[in-house]
Amino acid sequence: MSDSKFTAPVAQELLHSELSERSPVPSLREKILAIRNSLRPGQQQMADWQSGPLAISAVPGAGKSTGMAAAAAIAIARQYERSSSRRQLVVVTFTRSAAANIKAKIRKFLRDDLSLPQTGFFVYTLHGLALNIASRHSDLSGLQLQNVTLITPTQSHRFIRTSVEQWIANNPGIYLRLLEGHQFDGEETERLRRQSVLRTEVLPELANTVIHEAKSSGISPEKLREWSKQTTDEYAILSVAAGLYEQYQNLMRSRDFIDYDDMILAALRVLENDSARRIEQNQVFAVFEDEAQDSSPLQTQLLEILASDGGDEGMNTDAMNRVSTHSPLNLVRVGDPNQAINSTFTPADPIYFRQFCEECDRIQRLATMDQAGRSTRIIIEAANFALKWINNQSLAKTNNGQKIPDNRQVPFRLQTIRPVEAGDPQDNANPAPVGRGLELYTPRDIHHTVELLSQRVIELFGEDPTQNSAAILVRENRQGRWLAEALTPVCKEHKITLYDVGERDRRSHVPQEILALLQFCDRPHSPDYLKAALEALVQRQLIPTQDLNALASLPEEFLYPGPLAAPQPETVQKAARLCRNLLRARLELPLYQLISFLALTLNYDQAELATADKLAERVNQQIAGNSSMGGMLSALSEIVSSERFEPVETEDSEERYTRRGQLTIITMHKAKGLDWDYVFLPFLHENLIPGRFWVPPQSQFLGDFTLSEVARAQIRAALHEESTIPDVTQAWEQAKHLKISEEYRLLYVAMTRAKRLVWMSAAQKAPFTWSKPDNLQEQAPCPVFPALKRQFPECVINLAVMTKQA
Repeated sequence: MSDSKFTAPVAQELLHSELSERSPVPSLREKILAIRNSLRPGQQQMADWQSGPLAISAVPGAGKSTGMAAAAAIAIARQYERSSSRRQLVVVTFTRSAAANIKAKIRKFLRDDLSLPQTGFFVYTLHGLALNIASRHSDLSGLQLQNVTLITPTQSHRFIRTSVEQWIANNPGIYLRLLEGHQFDGEETERLRRQSVLRTEVLPELANTVIHEAKSSGISPEKLREWSKQTTDEYAILSVAAGLYEQYQNLMRSRDFIDYDDMILAALRVLENDSARRIEQNQVFAVFEDEAQDSSPLQTQLLEILASDGGDEGMNTDAMNRVSTHSPLNLVRVGDPNQAINSTFTPADPIYFRQFCEECDRIQRLATMDQAGRSTRIIIEAANFALKWINNQSLAKTNNGQKIPDNRQVPFRLQTIRPVEAGDPQDNANPAPVGRGLELYTPRDIHHTVELLSQRVIELFGEDPTQNSAAILVRENRQGRWLAEALTPVCKEHKITLYDVGERDRRSHVPQEILALLQFCDRPHSPDYLKAALEALVQRQLIPTQDLNALASLPEEFLYPGPLAAPQPETVQKAARLCRNLLRARLELPLYQLISFLALTLNYDQAELATADKLAERVNQQIAGNSSMGGMLSALSEIVSSERFEPVETEDSEERYTRRGQLTIITMHKAKGLDWDYVFLPFLHENLIPGRFWVPPQSQFLGDFTLSEVARAQIRAALHEESTIPDVTQAWEQAKHLKISEEYRLLYVAMTRAKRLVWMSAAQKAPFTWSKPDNLQEQAPCPVFPALKRQFPECVINLAVMTKQA
């Protein structure tokens, strides 16, 4: 719908008149109007919200967080005027850093622009909101926080592994069918190989995928079994998945462990109670959700219940039935379906936000934020072209008569980015391009890519590096590691700061280092443990670099040299003293203080100390009732080997990644929400973007598909209420389409991170896999790349001319 059609009921003149007539405090109304008038049209539509549902579809760089913060502050101000009730605005976003960012912006609007108290609202992540509700009503949620442990299970987590082993023991017949696969001659070596593949790869991957996918949608193992009866595949994949899921749930309950989905389910159990639901709803006057394209079905349901205007309607789980002109649903959802880049490895599914937008559009409650001031015009043109070209390619395949599943959608919602209008409040909106703004290179190979990239970086940072920011966006961390190694000498020579996010922006080293020191304290005479501890101390620059193998080969002589031993050099003496101090602490300190002591010994910074405290609390809670060094080492080993331990961040990650004078190497996924003056996109090859669905050779005995992806596609088809659950072949094709669509959206996200220059390249020769970067072979470019070269010939860099000039 058009902007004018949306804003007609609340046109600026009518709004000003209405506010003036009602206002006991005209100055506040004028301040509200001043904020509104400082916003772009799309942002104004959000600021004009007063009640009911509203969907905002925003393009990259449209300023949705600023618009949401302004709209939130205005909504809070109106709530102050309307009544003396203490109802709050709940703002929900995807990550902790985004929550901190939007909270600061809302406070600034309230304090500086509206002269109001910085209260009247809460900002949560979705899981933080759920935990808050569940912990306030622990009798209803069944969540006793002092008795449970939160985990983030991965495919290799012991609960997943144990679930697999228990399922195999309980279902020998089905397991034997999986073992036989398509062809099996009974040879013992092949049997053992297949057993290993099933136990350590195929079944854990299936369990991990289905548990997240089903649980985040409120689907029980029993429901999965019911759906399985509608399928005819030879392995009964959904039935196998249901059994694994059931074993996992039993294990979690028996050990008092919960995962993040349990938080959402616990909050929903609270809201099933009429009294508790009314209590929670009566504290909230509206819910604003950011990054709505990344919500799962249960998360969406939780927000809809909170946003309902009381009564039993809040428990109607069919959101679309409530989205009407007179809806009691006070819910504003902001997102961009074209930036949905998590749905192939998380339960996030952009179809739900798309549906919400469509339903809101029918009742004229859809706003579009399509003006963006981030990028120069040529970058906007390139991103718009890529979006339309990819959609047209998808439609062309449909028209060519290829069979495409019924629920297949084009990768992108047709939404064009427009430059901002003259007089836009954003400083330097749609800045002038640097060079051509879009530069397209075809190097000989990846080494030539580094040469060209280095040359351009030196040029861009040459005059005054502190004035510019730049990033290299990679598809895989392995590419980033290789690039960091190749670029380090060049950056050192030209005094350019190189920040490799993959290596440096995580505190996962904290559990590893603590474990290394604790293992040494437990078994100081082990050469392996001594060497690992010394390596940690060298890494932290607490002892000088030296031949650690020589020290670790004879632990006793190193730690406690006898009177006849040769004098130790000063560097060795320093290392030995520090190690003996660790051993003394092991004897003198209580067990629960050891991790905190080791963190101080390692000279951790503020964020690392906070992470170590979090780790200590987690470990001590896990070994309560069995407090021993063995228990502590076991718990730590599990965390290090099997889990993603989320660090505590005390520095703004956005600032850390986008510092001026710095060249940041970061993955495309992690770059979402950030921007730089110059963005480099090397290695744009078809085997990675859009990539191909690849069945590992070791599991091909099951067929030309993977059980986990087939199960995911079948579950989503059932959730989307399709007429039939697809068979294996159809499900595999749907999974392929989902993967291809998401990879193209990822490229779109990457391109739109750039303000003044996007540098793109596809080398003629590149590795087939980046685990072996030296194994170069001819690689086809990402299909969009040649299309961009044809559409923007003036942006194609002639390397032959460059060589002659050099």
